[in-house]
Amino acid sequence: MSERIITFKEFYQFYLTEHIKTGTRIFHFIGTLLVFFVIGYVISSGKERFLWYAPIFGYSFAWFSHAVIERNKPATFKYPIWSLISDFRLFFELLFGIQKFKIKSHSQN
Repeated sequence: MSERIITFKEFYQFYLTEHIKTGTRIFHFIGTLLVFFVIGYVISSGKERFLWYAPIFGYSFAWFSHAVIERNKPATFKYPIWSLISDFRLFFELLFGIQKFKIKSHSQN
C-alpha cells in the first residue's frame, strides 16, 4: 500500500485483506462487542467515567490481533476514521453473516 487510498470503497477492500485470519476477525469482533457493552452500560447507568474503557477494549483487542495473529500494521495509523468505520462495518457484516469469521482459502488462525 504505497499510494494513498482515495475512496472508502477502495479502503474497505484493502481493510478486508488486512483481516484475513480467523483469529483476527474474532478479536476484532470481541473488541467491538465490548465497546457496545461499555456504551450501553454508560447510557443505562449514567456513569460517564467508564466511557474511556470503550477505546481501550476496541483498540487493544484489534491491535493485539494485528501484532500476534495477522502480523501486520493496523490501518488505524494511516486511516484512523476509515478504520474505525470499517471496524464497525465488519462487526455488523460478521454478525449478520455477510462476512465469515473463517475465509475458505485461508485456513490458518
